[in-house]
Amino acid sequence: MSKSLITDLLSILLIGLSFIVPHPYHDQLLFTGLFAFSGAVTNQLAIHMLFEKVPFLYGSGVIEKNFESFKESIRVMIMKQFFTKEQLGDFFAKEEQKINLAPLVESADFSPAFDALSKTVMESKFGGAINMFGGEEALEGLREPFAKKLKSAVSSIVSSSAFKAQLDHHIQNSALSDDMIDSVETLITKRLDELTPKMVKELVQELIKEHLGWLVVWGGVFGGLIGLISSFIL
Repeated sequence: MSKSLITDLLSILLIGLSFIVPHPYHDQLLFTGLFAFSGAVTNQLAIHMLFEKVPFLYGSGVIEKNFESFKESIRVMIMKQFFTKEQLGDFFAKEEQKINLAPLVESADFSPAFDALSKTVMESKFGGAINMFGGEEALEGLREPFAKKLKSAVSSIVSSSAFKAQLDHHIQNSALSDDMIDSVETLITKRLDELTPKMVKELVQELIKEHLGWLVVWGGVFGGLIGLISSFIL
């Protein structure tokens, strides 16, 4: 059972109990339950809106809307870390036969891609809500699992038979020059173009939804506290 569902059920339970307990406690339980449920549902909707476009709600679906900039950050990262002249020169000097880029992928730093995603989320309409619970630091727990997911996706790209065949062709017909680097960059761009917004969304959706589940919990807690205090004032 997810943290979000537990928060919703507890909030509804408080609302239900308010109609059973004696009158002096009715308002406290009712206000606490209503405000907690409101806070939890609002944050659930905010998380949902990161990934899905919701009619009439401006700013929803920001992950897919920023897909091109996210994909561009991956392309730049791959070129800077895998395909500089120095790296390719060293690599081809050691690898005379079968080319295997897996070691480069394994040792790569995927922080730029995560930073691009984090920036996209923080600059969205929901950055304010995340700031209430630690801002970008609250997303840091996703850095390692995200890197593993993205590393697997990049490994799939550079290990594909089509990629290797085209790379072999460029190696055999190009000198280790700017023209070759441009050819590789064109190839990388072409392969990344095969990624769809849906694929990128699914790559991060499960991780972010699980991590940001605490937003729902704390939304319910703070909402409940506000409701409890309000019951003594109103």
